[in-house]
Amino acid sequence: METRKASSRETGKESRSRATVQARGSRSGSGSRYHTAGESGQKRQGNSFLAQGSILAMASIFSRVIGLLYRLPLTGIIGKQGNDYYGTAFEIYSIILIISAYSIPLAVSKLVAARVSVGEIKSADRVLKGSLVFAASTGGTAALVVFFGADFFSGLLKTPFASPALRVLAPVIFVVAVVGVLRGFFQGLGSMMPSAISQIVEQIINAIVSVVAAYFLFDLGLSIGKKKGDPDSWAAAYGAAGGTLGTALGAVFALLFMIFIFWVYQRIWKRKLRRDRRSEAVGYGEVMKTLVLTIVPVLLSTTLYNVSAIIDTGLFKNTAHLQGYDVKQISDWWGVFTGQYRVIINVPVSIASAIAASSVPSLTAAHKSGDQGLVREQIDSATRFVMVIAFPCAMGLAVLAAPIMRLLFGDTDPTSGLMLIAGAVSVVFYSLSTLSNGLLQGIDKLELPVRHAAVALVLQAGLLYVLMELFHLNIYAVIYANAFYALLMCVLNEIGLRRHSGAQWNVKKTILLPLLSSVVMGLGCFCVYHALYGLLGSNALATIMAILAAIPVYFITLIYAGGLSRQELSGFPKVGRLLVKAGDLLHIIRE
Repeated sequence: METRKASSRETGKESRSRATVQARGSRSGSGSRYHTAGESGQKRQGNSFLAQGSILAMASIFSRVIGLLYRLPLTGIIGKQGNDYYGTAFEIYSIILIISAYSIPLAVSKLVAARVSVGEIKSADRVLKGSLVFAASTGGTAALVVFFGADFFSGLLKTPFASPALRVLAPVIFVVAVVGVLRGFFQGLGSMMPSAISQIVEQIINAIVSVVAAYFLFDLGLSIGKKKGDPDSWAAAYGAAGGTLGTALGAVFALLFMIFIFWVYQRIWKRKLRRDRRSEAVGYGEVMKTLVLTIVPVLLSTTLYNVSAIIDTGLFKNTAHLQGYDVKQISDWWGVFTGQYRVIINVPVSIASAIAASSVPSLTAAHKSGDQGLVREQIDSATRFVMVIAFPCAMGLAVLAAPIMRLLFGDTDPTSGLMLIAGAVSVVFYSLSTLSNGLLQGIDKLELPVRHAAVALVLQAGLLYVLMELFHLNIYAVIYANAFYALLMCVLNEIGLRRHSGAQWNVKKTILLPLLSSVVMGLGCFCVYHALYGLLGSNALATIMAILAAIPVYFITLIYAGGLSRQELSGFPKVGRLLVKAGDLLHIIRE
């Protein structure tokens, strides 16, 4: 475990403040070199948080892929109407989860990293114990509110049949809060592996149980609905509840896994506590105060950042009803948006979330030590890494929108493909805004994402209403308003990062070359798909082959254009050496 390697070097080493828990284990050297204000040009250690972030990113991608795969049979069972109920229940659950528990892992990792980086192991232990009490209190209270208020919340969003699914999700809030503390603790120690594995375990259990439970509960709802005179709605409602049952059991298994990992780690942690003779543990009162002061800004930021989904649901459904759209049409639109469009978009965005989570402890330690050069380097490395991935993902989704919808969900409705085309650019905006939120929190500017999210939220709500009321764009209004919100967050967060860290983009390498390489990739992807589809007549084979062809086209173009040097390629976590060997073989790497 990575934490074992880090633990032997933490106590009494304040002079090593620049070498954070993550950076100590780095084997890849300084990683990528990017243009930064005042960069001295010397080699630096400290980008190993990208390696840790890549572990979490790969786990997130794997989990998202599993999520995509199980949504195929789940959608086939519960239909678009069931997806509407399922998605609405998750919107409500998500916002309550954000308020009560979502920001706990980041806050715990930040506080643990700050204490451990200066050898205060006893205080870090107090942070852990105090956080568990805090999480159990807030998570338990929120779970009760959601369970007993399910009918109220569902009715508020004009989706009363979402209440069974919402009640199943209620206990998950408590479980996720406790799991979040344990994940945040290990992330603060510099290891993303426990979080990564627990995510995968959680998603596998979720996938299996969701499909099986949805199948049996759908039939139960159908028989109940026949007695009540509305079999379709009741069947979809109970099927959606079955889908959320998988989420509940997945969270329970994740908790059991994290408890096991913590139990295994106890010997090491107790040894470190005994060696910490130079510091007195802070009192629990101070721990709670610090925890609240850290969580509240992060909480407000993530709440405002994600509450837009609730506003979208309320504004869209209420306005669409007033405009006279058919109830089933509204439900189908929202089912595609939440059950298909958003599921696909969130796969590449999860990479940014993982890099943000891994960067916070490292940035916190570097910021506390006053090493602004390392802070700037880590900000630029994380931003560059995310943009190199986000641009081709957005282009690929835009070019293969309809084929992907058809491949994954068997959906041949042109509207579904057009929704993905319209919203593909959101991948770039949401990736960058998600990352920059974490970066600002890592340099102790926790209040800035709160302000930015508040401004963006108000403007987004106004734009959504205008697009629906004046332009009658129906579901496309939601997609455009979402993209606008993420774009505003990108701009405002970037201004804040420049002002408070001095980090500046190399626009050519961070934006222009990945964008142009993505355009070349998109053209190649388009040609490959249509050539193979015309030849083979198989959408599945043509789509998969087009995606496989797009990956080397993008990286070859980017490397040949000078978008990635040998040094930068070698800094890519896990695959750097492979990319360098491939580049040398093709003679395209620029030194």
